[in-house]
Amino acid sequence: MRLLSLCLIATLLPTGQQTADPLAARTKGSAKAPVVVYEMADFQCPACREFAVTTLPVLDKAYVQSGKVRWVFVNFPLTSIHKNAVAAAQVAMCAARQNKFWPVHDALYLHQLEWAPLADPIQALLALADSAGVRRDSLAACVASHATMETIQQDAQGSVRAGANATPSFYIEGGLASGAIPAQEFSRILDSIYTAKTASR
Repeated sequence: MRLLSLCLIATLLPTGQQTADPLAARTKGSAKAPVVVYEMADFQCPACREFAVTTLPVLDKAYVQSGKVRWVFVNFPLTSIHKNAVAAAQVAMCAARQNKFWPVHDALYLHQLEWAPLADPIQALLALADSAGVRRDSLAACVASHATMETIQQDAQGSVRAGANATPSFYIEGGLASGAIPAQEFSRILDSIYTAKTASR
């Protein structure tokens, strides 16, 4: 399915329509969650790594697992400064076809300092995905065929249309926030939006 503009996803994919959701494989949380966060990130971005390793696990436990927030990853590789970002995104998106996006997401960020400086990171990236439980033969074929490149490009274009110009950026219920926001500050944002969204229930 063709990925829609990021600005439109929140309204065109309301709760209860996950079966038609092209983002489902890289989404955490209930389709019925009252708050949706779109994280626009680059796998080679140091600030994205900091957020993924330190803040996202806290938010996941407090908001995603509790049913308050649905979290969606959107690829926004900054190719002018991160030469291996697209390769990492391809590996993650091909892993998503095996429902292994999040284990690979975590592995890519945890080991970013190892693969980011490589002249040719593909074998290292495939090995990381393999360690996360992805079937290597089909993953390698997917990456070699560039099967997910169009989706990655559409993600990036949608991020720009949403107003993002840095990573990580977060599109949250019509608002945009940028930077590796600390867990305490992000919690205040989510609590405020959650309260507003559920006040009339």
